[in-house]
Amino acid sequence: MIKSLVRTFGALSLALPLLSAPAAHAAAPAVPVPEEDRTGYTRTKFKHWNSGDDSSDGCNTRAEVLLAEAVVAPTVGAGCKLTGGTWVSYYDGQEVTSAGSLDIDHMVPLAEAWDSGASTWTAARREAYANDQGADVSLVAVTARTNRQKSDQDPAEWMPPSPVAQCRYVGEWVGTKLRWDLTADDRELEALKVYAQGPCEDTIVRYTPAA
Repeated sequence: MIKSLVRTFGALSLALPLLSAPAAHAAAPAVPVPEEDRTGYTRTKFKHWNSGDDSSDGCNTRAEVLLAEAVVAPTVGAGCKLTGGTWVSYYDGQEVTSAGSLDIDHMVPLAEAWDSGASTWTAARREAYANDQGADVSLVAVTARTNRQKSDQDPAEWMPPSPVAQCRYVGEWVGTKLRWDLTADDRELEALKVYAQGPCEDTIVRYTPAA
């Protein structure tokens, strides 16, 4: 679902310096990042779920993501009620056969986005972020258990329990932050560097800047 220019970094470590400063300074050496500040944050400042990418289909963003990520398509009933279908939650590798057992996770949680720059955005931009289907890594269908374990934590505090998912997760985390011009604090960067300089050194980060 990448819709325009794809920016590719051959390895994760090449992308990390861009998280140290806003985009206007991305070409400059990394600068110190202030401590993240959650003052004023509430989930209600990120309107979701809205009518999704196709306002005529009767499905909200949550349902559209479920339809897009199903490995066996569910039946769509009146009011976009989904029955049947199969999904694989990549955080833990679990196969799920009930849409109600899945959460739609914001790759970079709303609170973390707020801490990292979204506190200065307009309400419209926060709504766009919370419902972002313009990149297929921004919103992911995962088991409710793993989503709630993750909560609003960054990679310094939580990683997917499935080891085979971790490099993908780190790459998608970085790509989402770059897409939305969000910064990373020192602890987060250090945690990402451990993966970038170790098991995930060949991970490619792709992103398209959000409109």
